Amino acid sequence: MRNITELAVRRSGGQVVRAARSWLGTPYHHQASARGVGVDCLGLVRGVWRELYQFEPERMTAYTRDWSATGEETLLTAARRHFVEVKPEQVTPGNVVIFRYRERLPAKHCGIVSAPDRFIHAIEGAPVCEVAMTHWWRRRIAGAFRFPGVTN
Repeated sequence: MRNITELAVRRSGGQVVRAARSWLGTPYHHQASARGVGVDCLGLVRGVWRELYQFEPERMTAYTRDWSATGEETLLTAARRHFVEVKPEQVTPGNVVIFRYRERLPAKHCGIVSAPDRFIHAIEGAPVCEVAMTHWWRRRIAGAFRFPGVTN
């Protein structure tokens, strides 16, 4: 199998954004990652990853809605295994952002930056949507990442 960097060569942040926008309107469904059928926030990032690399970086295990109750930084740890970390204040379109809803609790939500002031995400109770990266969201960024081999 070719490595990720080879598969992503000549990809740009704009291509990541176009891939993410193709999920707009997909209904929310916990643990799903099927464009047009159902998806959660992690499923959106997984789906874009599959479009870029034709495979997923690791096998997904089932997770509950309250998976962060263990206190472990599961989402951030996995992102650090598979993505290239960037400074949150330097995010650009195509980057993945991971959010912490409350201070001192594990990060448990993610989305894809689509413009300097917008991002795309899946959130319970709504279809995949593109929303403003308001101060509320910005102050909750726990980590930011670039897809490997993708230039901005």
